[in-house]
Amino acid sequence: MTEPLAEDLIVIRGRGRVSALGLLPTLPADASPFSTHATSLPVAALPAGAEAAVTQLRRDVPAYRQLDRTVLLGLLAARQATAAAGWSPGSGDAPNRPLAVSMGSSRGATQRLEDFHAEFLAAGSVPAAASPFTTLGNVASWVAYDAGSTGGAALSHSSTCSSAFQALGNAMAWLRAGMATRFLAGGTEAPLTRFTLAQMRAIGIYSPHPATEWPCRPGAGRPSTFVLGEGAAVFALEKVSRQQLASEQSAEPVFVLESVGFGFEAIGSKTGLSPDGQHFQQAIGRALAQAKVTPAEVDAVVLHSPGTPAGDAAERAALRAVFGEPLPLLLSNKWLIGHTLGASAALSLDFALHVLATQHWPAPPFLTDIATAAARPIRRILVNAAGFGGNAASALVSVLEA
Repeated sequence: MTEPLAEDLIVIRGRGRVSALGLLPTLPADASPFSTHATSLPVAALPAGAEAAVTQLRRDVPAYRQLDRTVLLGLLAARQATAAAGWSPGSGDAPNRPLAVSMGSSRGATQRLEDFHAEFLAAGSVPAAASPFTTLGNVASWVAYDAGSTGGAALSHSSTCSSAFQALGNAMAWLRAGMATRFLAGGTEAPLTRFTLAQMRAIGIYSPHPATEWPCRPGAGRPSTFVLGEGAAVFALEKVSRQQLASEQSAEPVFVLESVGFGFEAIGSKTGLSPDGQHFQQAIGRALAQAKVTPAEVDAVVLHSPGTPAGDAAERAALRAVFGEPLPLLLSNKWLIGHTLGASAALSLDFALHVLATQHWPAPPFLTDIATAAARPIRRILVNAAGFGGNAASALVSVLEA
């Protein structure tokens, strides 16, 4: 038996996202959402509708015209989350309800940094805007500015591909400590640049499949099918008592962010990991322990699983070490949106909430161990993330029982 949840819960009041699937929470899968980059590599880029929203955002606010695409994607997702939560701009600025921001990104202002560097190589100088527009901290600070927050912290995190969960874990800690009462937290990444794609290709993990043939295939084995994508997901978090939730009597499902656990393995290769995924085992174990949840109480796992054979196998070995057999349902959204680096954990969490709300998800059109349907209701999902350097993070999210 597990202990009951604490009286104060960290509730996801709203969420927003932008990815190769667009701005909506639906998950169409009738045709591959991947496209071919100018480098001839398959990528998961924004579709036309979402691209138009990025363009409109640049036009509407003069101060945003110099911002990197990574920041703009974060702004779009944060606006959705704020609207879904019913938080009007500046609503968190009351002295007792400051709105804080915590954003993760692996690379930050990728395109602007490359542009400024190219200008430096050509001219030997850069404009004054080069530094403030390429620091990682500008991701969170612009989200805070757009949300009208003047009384809370603005924190940016980078821990490669688990960056978004570093941001959410930090937000949870602040909320539980009473250092904030409302948080916008998530991850954003726009890495579809020639230099970044060349880096991924140099590692030898990029998918050989064309864009039209579902090139990212988690759990499908060899060859490696890593595909880079862009996107963002942001969550409106609030510490709420069970009593307050009961009094609200909302017809909408209430999502609880129960815990975020972290793991690290000190290995020589900064792009490798142990065969049994020790960092995953640590992160999963700590997430379960914080939430006071047993492995048997987890219904499904949204995998990190980027389509690299070694990484996919290590994560599954870690899951077997924690859960035994049979494993919970294995889920993935990377075959739909690619690997979005520092935004990937946030987009995986958004996918988990979609599954909790609808109990449905599309089936991959290739052979894999990803589940296609559930035999019983899914009420609690574990979400995994990992990144270069040996770090991993796991989050537990559930739908509150009436």
